[in-house]
Amino acid sequence: MNINLRSNWKLLLLVCAIAIGVCSLLYTNHLVGKLQVQERNKIEIWAEIYRLLNEAEHDDANLDFYLQVMENNTTIPVIIVDNHQNIKFWRNIDSVKINSPKFAARRLEQMKAKTEHSPIILNWYDGNEQYVFYDDSSILYQLTYYPYIQLGIIILFIGVAYFAFSASRKSEQNRVWVGLSKETAHQLGTPISSLLAITELLRMQVHDPALMDELDKDVSRLHAITERFSKIGSKPATPMADVGQAIANSLIYIRKRSSDKVSIRYNPPDEPVMIPLSEPLFAWVIENICKNALDAMGGAGTIHVELKPSRYQVTIDISDTGKGIPKRKHKTIFKPGYTTKSRGWGLGLSLTKRIIEDYHDGRIFVLRSDPEQGTTFRIILQRFV
Repeated sequence: MNINLRSNWKLLLLVCAIAIGVCSLLYTNHLVGKLQVQERNKIEIWAEIYRLLNEAEHDDANLDFYLQVMENNTTIPVIIVDNHQNIKFWRNIDSVKINSPKFAARRLEQMKAKTEHSPIILNWYDGNEQYVFYDDSSILYQLTYYPYIQLGIIILFIGVAYFAFSASRKSEQNRVWVGLSKETAHQLGTPISSLLAITELLRMQVHDPALMDELDKDVSRLHAITERFSKIGSKPATPMADVGQAIANSLIYIRKRSSDKVSIRYNPPDEPVMIPLSEPLFAWVIENICKNALDAMGGAGTIHVELKPSRYQVTIDISDTGKGIPKRKHKTIFKPGYTTKSRGWGLGLSLTKRIIEDYHDGRIFVLRSDPEQGTTFRIILQRFV
């Protein structure tokens, strides 16, 4: 599955979660609206029964019916006040708290704030008026918040599923990388040993020191590559080393394999900058970034490496004058399989990120990149562990 397809799946999961939540919210709001109308009708009937009950005679045949209707309201909070806002009657409110004037006043204000619940006016036979204020029932409140809870659960489920899938996929990729690296190192080991022996035999027969020196360098290079692959998959040793000198050594190799049209600038610090470092793997990082810079510049331009040590960490900026990287790709370039070249597996920057972040507990990211002006990668490494 390529990177774009994975991104589309992420977007699809998010869209599905939002769609389910929105549909649930709309439907629930529709139900809430219908229930609010029903509760309004119930409370109007209840208010009228309350008025009739207070005006009924003791021998009224409907008295039991009125009392039964009054008792049937067990869910809708109600407060009845007179013209002077004095509480005359209440129902379905905490009987202890309602005796507190502050609580009663606050609860009444909450009901008044419900603009969709206009008060019901009771006209008494003596010309006085009372006002019935009410709130939504507990069931209606639960139904109102249900879609938000449901949406949260859906997002949580999708998030957990996505992270579990990502962790499983990353673990699988790690196993593939480790297996490939170990197998590559194993396969290279035997021919390199043979090349070392052949080199010694040729040295005794060939009287051209320059040729033998170049051959030694190439064999040493193969040996270094094998060592790098052998370290992938296990936590490498990171003894204290001079990172400034490690950068300088890596740039020697890059200078020899770049054209005269490429200028590589680097001023190492006057004093050693010692940090925990796996030099073989760190050299791989510098080479990968510089090789990408050479490709981006088309074989002509400037690579500038700057080392800035501080008390607790060192910062390494590697800048080029290439074609730049679109902002939307700043994170994508570190993912396995991403490449803009017609050849290659797209693992260079992915391995670079793994070496810096997993093996050295550092960070690597695109600091800035401008179209046709170049890119700056920043590496941050800790001076102490």
